[in-house]
Amino acid sequence: MAAMIRLAGEINTLIAGVYDKKNVAEVVRQKEYAAAVKIQSWFRGSRVRFYLKHLNHSATIIQKTWRGYLGRKFCRILVKNTLFIIKLNYYNGMACKIQRTWRGYYARKYVFNYFSRKRYLEALQVKNELIRSELADFAEQQLAARKREEEKSAKQRKAYEARKQHHLVSTYVIPGVYNSPFLLYPTEMEFLLRNAQPLSHKKKKTNKCKFDPSCSSYSSLVPKTLPPLIKKPKGPFREPEEVQKQRYKPFQPSLRVATDFYSLEKARKKMKDEEWVTRLNDNILQPFTHRFVPYEPLLHTTTKFGHIDYGTKFFRERCVEKFLSPQDFKSQVPPIPVFDKFNDTYSCGQY
Repeated sequence: MAAMIRLAGEINTLIAGVYDKKNVAEVVRQKEYAAAVKIQSWFRGSRVRFYLKHLNHSATIIQKTWRGYLGRKFCRILVKNTLFIIKLNYYNGMACKIQRTWRGYYARKYVFNYFSRKRYLEALQVKNELIRSELADFAEQQLAARKREEEKSAKQRKAYEARKQHHLVSTYVIPGVYNSPFLLYPTEMEFLLRNAQPLSHKKKKTNKCKFDPSCSSYSSLVPKTLPPLIKKPKGPFREPEEVQKQRYKPFQPSLRVATDFYSLEKARKKMKDEEWVTRLNDNILQPFTHRFVPYEPLLHTTTKFGHIDYGTKFFRERCVEKFLSPQDFKSQVPPIPVFDKFNDTYSCGQY
Protein backbone atom coordinates (compact mmCIF):
# COMPACT_ATOMS: atom_id res chain seq x y z
CA MET A 1 0.00 0.00 0.00
CA ALA A 2 2.91 2.31 0.87
CA ALA A 3 4.52 1.48 -2.46
CA MET A 4 1.31 2.38 -4.25
CA ILE A 5 1.16 5.70 -2.48
CA ARG A 6 4.82 6.38 -3.27
CA LEU A 7 4.27 5.52 -6.97
CA ALA A 8 1.18 7.71 -7.05
CA GLY A 9 3.28 10.57 -5.72
CA GLU A 10 5.97 9.98 -8.32
CA ILE A 11 3.56 9.57 -11.25
CA ASN A 12 4.14 13.13 -12.51
CA THR A 13 7.90 12.66 -12.36
CA LEU A 14 7.66 9.38 -14.33
CA ILE A 15 5.39 10.99 -16.95
CA ALA A 16 7.79 13.90 -17.34
CA GLY A 17 10.74 11.48 -17.69
CA VAL A 18 8.87 9.45 -20.30
CA TYR A 19 8.11 12.63 -22.29
CA ASP A 20 11.75 13.72 -22.05
CA LYS A 21 12.96 10.35 -23.31
CA LYS A 22 10.32 10.50 -26.06
CA ASN A 23 11.53 13.94 -27.15
CA VAL A 24 15.16 12.82 -27.07
CA ALA A 25 14.26 9.69 -29.07
CA GLU A 26 12.35 11.88 -31.60
CA VAL A 27 15.38 14.14 -32.11
CA VAL A 28 17.66 11.13 -32.50
CA ARG A 29 15.14 9.53 -34.91
CA GLN A 30 15.09 12.65 -37.06
CA LYS A 31 18.90 12.64 -37.23
CA GLU A 32 18.99 8.93 -38.00
CA TYR A 33 16.29 9.38 -40.71
CA ALA A 34 18.25 12.23 -42.35
CA ALA A 35 21.42 10.13 -42.20
CA ALA A 36 19.63 7.11 -43.67
CA VAL A 37 18.18 9.28 -46.49
CA LYS A 38 21.62 10.70 -47.22
CA ILE A 39 23.22 7.26 -47.27
CA GLN A 40 20.44 5.88 -49.47
CA SER A 41 20.65 8.85 -51.89
CA TRP A 42 24.42 8.51 -52.16
CA PHE A 43 24.20 4.76 -52.71
CA ARG A 44 21.39 5.01 -55.25
CA GLY A 45 23.19 7.88 -57.07
CA SER A 46 26.37 5.80 -57.13
CA ARG A 47 24.44 2.85 -58.59
CA VAL A 48 22.74 5.01 -61.23
CA ARG A 49 25.99 6.73 -62.16
CA PHE A 50 27.79 3.43 -62.42
CA TYR A 51 24.95 1.99 -64.53
CA LEU A 52 24.96 5.04 -66.84
CA LYS A 53 28.75 4.80 -67.11
CA HIS A 54 28.37 1.13 -68.00
CA LEU A 55 25.73 1.96 -70.63
CA ASN A 56 27.90 4.71 -72.11
CA HIS A 57 30.89 2.41 -72.23
CA SER A 58 28.84 -0.33 -73.87
CA ALA A 59 27.35 2.11 -76.42
CA THR A 60 30.83 3.47 -77.16
CA ILE A 61 32.14 -0.04 -77.80
CA ILE A 62 29.17 -0.86 -80.08
CA GLN A 63 29.49 2.40 -82.01
CA LYS A 64 33.25 2.05 -82.28
CA THR A 65 32.94 -1.47 -83.64
CA TRP A 66 30.19 -0.54 -86.15
CA ARG A 67 31.93 2.63 -87.33
CA GLY A 68 35.18 0.77 -87.72
CA TYR A 69 33.42 -1.86 -89.83
CA LEU A 70 31.79 0.80 -92.04
CA GLY A 71 35.08 2.72 -92.35
CA ARG A 72 37.00 -0.39 -93.40
CA LYS A 73 34.24 -1.28 -95.87
CA PHE A 74 34.19 2.20 -97.45
CA CYS A 75 37.99 2.26 -97.45
CA ARG A 76 38.09 -1.01 -99.39
CA ILE A 77 35.53 0.35 -101.88
CA LEU A 78 37.51 3.60 -102.24
CA VAL A 79 40.77 1.73 -102.78
CA LYS A 80 39.09 -0.54 -105.33
CA ASN A 81 37.60 2.42 -107.25
CA THR A 82 40.89 4.32 -107.12
CA LEU A 83 42.79 1.30 -108.45
CA PHE A 84 40.18 0.85 -111.21
CA ILE A 85 40.48 4.53 -112.21
CA ILE A 86 44.28 4.31 -112.24
CA LYS A 87 44.19 1.21 -114.45
CA LEU A 88 41.57 2.78 -116.71
CA ASN A 89 43.63 5.97 -117.13
CA TYR A 90 46.73 3.89 -117.83
CA TYR A 91 44.93 1.80 -120.47
CA ASN A 92 43.40 4.92 -122.01
CA GLY A 93 46.82 6.55 -122.16
CA MET A 94 48.31 3.48 -123.84
CA ALA A 95 45.41 3.34 -126.32
CA CYS A 96 45.80 7.07 -127.09
CA LYS A 97 49.52 6.59 -127.65
CA ILE A 98 48.90 3.68 -130.03
CA GLN A 99 46.18 5.58 -131.89
CA ARG A 100 48.34 8.71 -132.09
CA THR A 101 51.27 6.77 -133.50
CA TRP A 102 49.14 4.94 -136.07
CA ARG A 103 47.20 8.03 -137.16
CA GLY A 104 50.38 10.08 -137.50
CA TYR A 105 51.98 7.36 -139.61
CA TYR A 106 48.87 7.00 -141.80
CA ALA A 107 48.46 10.77 -142.22
CA ARG A 108 52.14 11.28 -143.09
CA LYS A 109 52.11 8.38 -145.53
CA TYR A 110 48.73 8.77 -147.31
CA VAL A 111 47.01 12.05 -146.35
CA PHE A 112 49.62 14.79 -145.87
CA ASN A 113 52.23 13.74 -148.42
CA TYR A 114 54.93 16.40 -148.60
CA PHE A 115 55.75 16.09 -152.28
CA SER A 116 52.11 15.96 -153.42
CA ARG A 117 51.37 18.92 -151.16
CA LYS A 118 54.30 20.81 -152.68
CA ARG A 119 53.11 20.12 -156.21
CA TYR A 120 49.56 21.20 -155.24
CA LEU A 121 50.82 24.48 -153.76
CA GLU A 122 52.95 25.22 -156.85
CA ALA A 123 49.99 24.58 -159.16
CA LEU A 124 47.79 26.69 -156.89
CA GLN A 125 50.33 29.54 -157.07
CA VAL A 126 50.37 29.43 -160.87
CA LYS A 127 46.57 29.37 -160.97
CA ASN A 128 46.47 32.26 -158.53
CA GLU A 129 48.72 34.35 -160.81
CA LEU A 130 46.50 33.56 -163.80
CA ILE A 131 43.36 34.50 -161.91
CA ARG A 132 45.00 37.72 -160.70
CA SER A 133 45.97 38.68 -164.24
CA GLU A 134 42.46 37.89 -165.51
CA LEU A 135 40.91 39.93 -162.70
CA ALA A 136 43.22 42.85 -163.51
CA ASP A 137 42.19 42.71 -167.19
CA PHE A 138 38.55 42.47 -166.21
CA ALA A 139 38.93 45.47 -163.89
CA GLU A 140 40.53 47.48 -166.71
CA GLN A 141 37.69 46.52 -169.04
CA GLN A 142 35.11 47.49 -166.43
CA LEU A 143 36.87 50.82 -165.87
CA ALA A 144 37.04 51.52 -169.60
CA ALA A 145 33.35 50.61 -170.03
CA ARG A 146 32.44 52.85 -167.11
CA LYS A 147 34.44 55.70 -168.63
CA ARG A 148 32.73 55.19 -172.00
CA GLU A 149 29.32 55.24 -170.30
CA GLU A 150 30.24 58.43 -168.45
CA GLU A 151 31.50 60.05 -171.66
CA LYS A 152 28.36 58.98 -173.50
CA SER A 153 26.10 60.33 -170.77
CA ALA A 154 28.12 63.59 -170.67
CA LYS A 155 27.87 63.87 -174.48
CA GLN A 156 24.11 63.27 -174.34
CA ARG A 157 23.77 65.82 -171.57
CA LYS A 158 25.74 68.38 -173.57
CA ALA A 159 23.65 67.65 -176.67
CA TYR A 160 20.46 68.11 -174.64
CA GLU A 161 21.75 71.36 -173.21
CA ALA A 162 22.68 72.49 -176.75
CA ARG A 163 19.17 71.71 -178.02
CA LYS A 164 17.71 73.41 -175.00
CA GLN A 165 19.89 76.54 -175.49
CA HIS A 166 19.69 76.63 -179.28
CA HIS A 167 18.36 80.17 -179.10
CA LEU A 168 21.82 81.29 -177.97
CA VAL A 169 23.45 80.31 -181.28
CA SER A 170 25.35 83.00 -183.19
CA THR A 171 23.91 84.64 -186.30
CA TYR A 172 25.48 86.52 -189.18
CA VAL A 173 24.57 89.83 -187.57
CA ILE A 174 24.72 89.22 -183.82
CA PRO A 175 27.35 86.92 -182.26
CA GLY A 176 26.13 84.51 -179.61
CA VAL A 177 27.13 84.11 -175.97
CA TYR A 178 29.58 81.33 -176.76
CA ASN A 179 31.10 83.20 -179.78
CA SER A 180 32.78 86.21 -178.19
CA PRO A 181 34.39 88.66 -180.64
CA PHE A 182 37.32 88.97 -178.26
CA LEU A 183 38.30 85.30 -178.76
CA LEU A 184 40.25 83.97 -181.69
CA TYR A 185 38.00 80.95 -182.09
CA PRO A 186 34.48 80.10 -180.92
CA THR A 187 34.01 77.74 -177.93
CA GLU A 188 33.00 74.10 -178.22
CA MET A 189 29.45 74.90 -177.14
CA GLU A 190 29.07 77.18 -180.16
CA PHE A 191 29.76 74.30 -182.57
CA LEU A 192 27.31 72.08 -180.63
CA LEU A 193 24.61 74.77 -180.89
CA ARG A 194 25.19 75.02 -184.65
CA ASN A 195 24.84 71.25 -185.19
CA ALA A 196 21.94 70.69 -182.73
CA GLN A 197 18.24 70.92 -183.48
CA PRO A 198 16.00 72.99 -181.22
CA LEU A 199 13.54 71.26 -178.89
CA SER A 200 9.99 71.19 -180.25
CA HIS A 201 7.10 71.68 -177.83
CA LYS A 202 4.35 70.86 -180.33
CA LYS A 203 2.02 67.96 -179.61
CA LYS A 204 2.32 64.90 -181.75
CA LYS A 205 -0.50 64.26 -184.19
CA THR A 206 -2.53 61.20 -183.31
CA ASN A 207 -3.87 58.77 -185.85
CA LYS A 208 -7.61 59.45 -185.82
CA CYS A 209 -8.36 56.44 -188.00
CA LYS A 210 -7.24 54.26 -185.13
CA PHE A 211 -10.27 55.34 -183.08
CA ASP A 212 -12.75 56.32 -185.84
CA PRO A 213 -14.75 53.34 -187.24
CA SER A 214 -15.90 55.46 -190.23
CA CYS A 215 -12.34 55.74 -191.49
CA SER A 216 -11.45 53.54 -194.47
CA SER A 217 -8.27 52.22 -192.88
CA TYR A 218 -9.97 51.40 -189.58
CA SER A 219 -10.59 47.77 -190.53
CA SER A 220 -6.95 47.24 -191.39
CA LEU A 221 -5.84 48.72 -188.06
CA VAL A 222 -8.22 46.69 -185.89
CA PRO A 223 -6.88 43.16 -185.25
CA LYS A 224 -9.07 40.27 -186.33
CA THR A 225 -8.54 38.30 -183.10
CA LEU A 226 -8.59 39.58 -179.54
CA PRO A 227 -5.35 39.50 -177.58
CA PRO A 228 -5.01 36.68 -175.06
CA LEU A 229 -6.28 37.40 -171.56
CA ILE A 230 -3.75 37.77 -168.80
CA LYS A 231 -4.13 34.93 -166.35
CA LYS A 232 -3.63 37.15 -163.33
CA PRO A 233 -4.50 40.87 -163.47
CA LYS A 234 -1.90 43.34 -162.39
CA GLY A 235 -2.31 44.69 -158.92
CA PRO A 236 -3.13 43.33 -155.46
CA PHE A 237 -5.63 40.72 -156.71
CA ARG A 238 -5.95 36.99 -156.13
CA GLU A 239 -6.15 34.18 -158.64
CA PRO A 240 -9.55 33.82 -160.42
CA GLU A 241 -9.78 30.14 -159.39
CA GLU A 242 -9.30 31.05 -155.74
CA VAL A 243 -11.92 33.83 -155.96
CA GLN A 244 -14.39 31.45 -157.66
CA LYS A 245 -13.79 28.79 -155.04
CA GLN A 246 -14.31 31.31 -152.25
CA ARG A 247 -17.52 32.60 -153.85
CA TYR A 248 -19.15 29.19 -154.30
CA LYS A 249 -17.88 27.50 -151.16
CA PRO A 250 -20.45 25.41 -149.24
CA PHE A 251 -22.44 26.85 -146.36
CA GLN A 252 -20.63 26.62 -143.01
CA PRO A 253 -22.95 27.56 -140.15
CA SER A 254 -21.33 28.84 -137.01
CA LEU A 255 -21.68 27.19 -133.62
CA ARG A 256 -24.29 29.72 -132.53
CA VAL A 257 -26.45 28.96 -135.61
CA ALA A 258 -25.97 25.18 -135.65
CA THR A 259 -26.78 24.73 -131.94
CA ASP A 260 -30.32 24.85 -130.62
CA PHE A 261 -31.05 27.61 -128.12
CA TYR A 262 -32.66 25.14 -125.72
CA SER A 263 -30.02 22.42 -126.17
CA LEU A 264 -28.79 22.77 -122.57
CA GLU A 265 -32.29 22.37 -121.08
CA LYS A 266 -33.00 19.39 -123.35
CA ALA A 267 -29.77 17.71 -122.35
CA ARG A 268 -30.56 18.21 -118.65
CA LYS A 269 -34.08 16.85 -119.10
CA LYS A 270 -32.73 13.83 -121.00
CA MET A 271 -30.18 13.17 -118.27
CA LYS A 272 -32.88 13.37 -115.56
CA ASP A 273 -35.10 10.97 -117.52
CA GLU A 274 -32.25 8.47 -117.91
CA GLU A 275 -31.46 8.76 -114.21
CA TRP A 276 -35.13 8.13 -113.33
CA VAL A 277 -35.30 5.07 -115.61
CA THR A 278 -32.08 3.53 -114.32
CA ARG A 279 -32.72 4.12 -110.61
CA LEU A 280 -33.18 1.05 -108.40
CA ASN A 281 -35.44 2.41 -105.64
CA ASP A 282 -38.48 4.66 -106.11
CA ASN A 283 -39.06 5.31 -102.40
CA ILE A 284 -38.33 8.82 -101.24
CA LEU A 285 -35.65 8.99 -98.57
CA GLN A 286 -37.24 9.98 -95.26
CA PRO A 287 -35.39 10.92 -92.04
CA PHE A 288 -35.62 8.36 -89.25
CA THR A 289 -37.56 10.85 -87.11
CA HIS A 290 -40.39 11.09 -89.68
CA ARG A 291 -41.03 7.47 -90.51
CA PHE A 292 -44.74 7.71 -89.79
CA VAL A 293 -45.15 11.46 -90.40
CA PRO A 294 -44.81 12.89 -93.93
CA TYR A 295 -41.72 15.03 -94.34
CA GLU A 296 -42.46 18.74 -94.80
CA PRO A 297 -39.61 20.67 -96.47
CA LEU A 298 -38.57 24.06 -95.19
CA LEU A 299 -40.66 26.97 -96.43
CA HIS A 300 -37.69 29.17 -97.28
CA THR A 301 -35.76 26.60 -99.35
CA THR A 302 -38.32 25.36 -101.90
CA THR A 303 -41.10 26.74 -104.08
CA LYS A 304 -43.62 25.21 -106.42
CA PHE A 305 -41.19 25.93 -109.26
CA GLY A 306 -38.29 24.14 -107.56
CA HIS A 307 -35.30 24.99 -105.43
CA ILE A 308 -34.51 28.66 -104.81
CA ASP A 309 -31.12 29.62 -106.20
CA TYR A 310 -30.57 32.46 -103.73
CA GLY A 311 -26.92 32.56 -102.73
CA THR A 312 -25.78 30.26 -105.53
CA LYS A 313 -26.84 31.93 -108.80
CA PHE A 314 -28.20 35.31 -107.77
CA PHE A 315 -28.57 37.39 -104.61
CA ARG A 316 -32.05 38.84 -104.70
CA GLU A 317 -35.44 37.58 -103.67
CA ARG A 318 -38.03 36.44 -106.18
CA CYS A 319 -41.71 37.29 -105.94
CA VAL A 320 -43.36 34.47 -107.84
CA GLU A 321 -46.84 35.91 -107.41
CA LYS A 322 -45.82 38.97 -109.46
CA PHE A 323 -44.53 36.96 -112.41
CA LEU A 324 -46.38 37.55 -115.70
CA SER A 325 -45.35 34.12 -116.94
CA PRO A 326 -44.38 30.99 -114.99
CA GLN A 327 -41.33 30.57 -117.26
CA ASP A 328 -38.20 32.67 -116.82
CA PHE A 329 -36.89 34.91 -119.57
CA LYS A 330 -33.96 33.67 -121.64
CA SER A 331 -30.89 35.91 -121.81
CA GLN A 332 -29.58 36.32 -125.37
CA VAL A 333 -25.77 36.47 -125.58
CA PRO A 334 -24.60 39.06 -128.17
CA PRO A 335 -22.89 37.36 -131.13
CA ILE A 336 -19.16 37.68 -131.69
CA PRO A 337 -18.50 38.74 -135.32
CA VAL A 338 -14.94 37.42 -135.23
CA PHE A 339 -16.18 33.83 -134.86
CA ASP A 340 -18.81 34.31 -137.60
CA LYS A 341 -16.19 35.50 -140.10
CA PHE A 342 -13.70 32.78 -139.23
CA ASN A 343 -12.62 30.81 -142.34
CA ASP A 344 -15.16 32.75 -144.45
CA THR A 345 -13.16 35.83 -145.47
CA TYR A 346 -9.71 36.50 -146.78
CA SER A 347 -6.88 37.23 -144.40
CA CYS A 348 -5.72 40.28 -146.37
CA GLY A 349 -7.76 42.61 -148.55
CA GLN A 350 -11.47 42.59 -149.41
CA TYR A 351 -13.26 42.28 -152.72
